[in-house]
Amino acid sequence: MYRGKDCFNPFYILLSLILILMISLGMMMFGFAQAQYWAAIPPYNVLWPLFSPVLSPVNPITGLPTPLVTSLSNSTILPVQPALVFDPCQPNVEGMGFLVYNIPRALGGGLAYWDPYYGINPWPPGYMLDPLTGAPAPIALPVGYSFLTPGSLLDLKAFEWFVPLGNTIFSLEYGVPYASLLTAADIWGHLITPLAALTAPIL
Repeated sequence: MYRGKDCFNPFYILLSLILILMISLGMMMFGFAQAQYWAAIPPYNVLWPLFSPVLSPVNPITGLPTPLVTSLSNSTILPVQPALVFDPCQPNVEGMGFLVYNIPRALGGGLAYWDPYYGINPWPPGYMLDPLTGAPAPIALPVGYSFLTPGSLLDLKAFEWFVPLGNTIFSLEYGVPYASLLTAADIWGHLITPLAALTAPIL
């Protein structure tokens, strides 16, 4: 009888509530951490995919997906190509990103980007530059951009033609061997996996 009453001691009830609250908050934080799919890359604030193992390999020290580059300006040299970047605010374009490539040094160097509307052009797109000064005009990203799932921004089926077509055009225009370019499966190896079944990266 005494032990039964002791279980209802206000101290134990308060302690139990605090523990439940801490566990709940921890699970919420873990859930938020899992939902981060994009990193904003300066100086233009384009979104870099954290969900792509080849573009954001896991850092062995931190255990976190880490973008291969820290900035994406015309002088950046990509360690692999193409890179996939996205502007969630780009007008009149749904489900398409930009494929970014290294222009061979013999042809002037720098970066080029491809999109199916304007073809291959020097990086960055003109609208990302201040029209008067030519300085970077960073994209004003929406609140919560890092939590947007890949499928909510990108047309997953489009990858089946988007990457091969971009690679073909870039290869023909710049003489870069097609076989040296990443495939859609390299960039995102889950193309045939239903989005709901994808494992979210933990950040």
